Amino acid sequence: INAVSSLFSEHGSDIWFSLPADEILPKGTTCKHCGSNHFTKETDIMDVWFDSGVSHMAVLNERDELSWPADMYLEGSDQYRGWFQSSLLTAVSSKGASPYRNVLSHGWVVDGEGKKQSKSLGNVTDPVEISEKYGADILRLWVSSVDYQSDMRLSPEILKQLSEAYRKIRNTARFILGNLYDFSPDNDSLEEVDELDSWALNRFNQLLDTCRIFYENYEFHGVYHAVHNFCVVDMSNFYLDILKDRLYIENSSSATRRSAQTAIWKILSGLTLLIAPILPFTSEEIWSYLPRSSDYNYEAAVFNQIPESFPNSFNDAIAKKWDNLLEIRDEAKKVLEVSRKDKLIGSSLDAKVIIRASADEINRMKDYADILPKILIVSEVELLTDDNLEEVISISVEKASGHKCERCWSFSRTVGSFDDHPGICDRCREIVTKL
Repeated sequence: INAVSSLFSEHGSDIWFSLPADEILPKGTTCKHCGSNHFTKETDIMDVWFDSGVSHMAVLNERDELSWPADMYLEGSDQYRGWFQSSLLTAVSSKGASPYRNVLSHGWVVDGEGKKQSKSLGNVTDPVEISEKYGADILRLWVSSVDYQSDMRLSPEILKQLSEAYRKIRNTARFILGNLYDFSPDNDSLEEVDELDSWALNRFNQLLDTCRIFYENYEFHGVYHAVHNFCVVDMSNFYLDILKDRLYIENSSSATRRSAQTAIWKILSGLTLLIAPILPFTSEEIWSYLPRSSDYNYEAAVFNQIPESFPNSFNDAIAKKWDNLLEIRDEAKKVLEVSRKDKLIGSSLDAKVIIRASADEINRMKDYADILPKILIVSEVELLTDDNLEEVISISVEKASGHKCERCWSFSRTVGSFDDHPGICDRCREIVTKL
């Protein structure tokens, strides 16, 4: 047995068929029963899966950098009665234990209509062609976007849609990087950030928690959908849209702008590490442009751990407040869109939003009346009490009063009031006089 094992190790199992029996066995070998030295090789097949079934011994036990049992066996769903089963039988019979801690199986890649891919049908999608046309990260993103436990559809149309989703994630990173050009994490970060920035960090911490569970359970499609939703809904459609005012208008070193930069730097740093297992080339590109902090290793993104969470003072009371603000924003956006279609306004900054509600509701809204124009991205918000409303709140839009500020584009009655800066509002004048 040891002689055959040595030959197999050196030449592979095909040596059994290449050499005659007397060259396989050690010289002088005789039968212990009859004393004959003439042997015939067995030609019957015991099990076609035996070679792969003992691969855990041939690989894990023979390589110093590996250990037995394997962390995972990964193969198609047809291997439950193949490799998975044969490996389990040989391991249990020889060692009394399973050769793997986990088994992960996947379905088959089919075309966009769910048909088996075949050269004769002309519906085969070549991964090399995908990488050359879209980039390897798009192919990896597709792999992560599908539920691999069932059959996975792949077609040019699906890849095109996925490219658009990828662009959303990439554009989120581009916008943030473009607004960190003058930010040093070690010197400019704030320990306490504005409430809106705290909201954004809280949403990102929730994303981290969600994706960590998905990663641990190998549910990569959950990671993809969660990240894409965060970039589109929380970031692009809300937070970053509102943030433009602070990033573009405020003094470069003002506390409120540094607060915004602190938040978006943390978010992009964490997001880059979060997507690194799925989009390695994209994450490395982002990582190379991020302002550097002593907290991270910048040789490569993958040399860093995905953060557990970022410290944040966000609590349930603040969360309830922002849930209410988001509801108001959603309703206001509908009314603003109707006003835009009716040609009453062009940009949302052309508008004054009037909110009517009960006295109790209006009193509650007054606590954040100052930030409502920024949340709604309008020039003015007026709160009016109306206890006869059937609905909770009523929102209407009219043209904003005053003139348009040349600097921030908001409408204000103060535009034209200053001889030194006649074209800008009082807020912008205060900022530019300090430059």
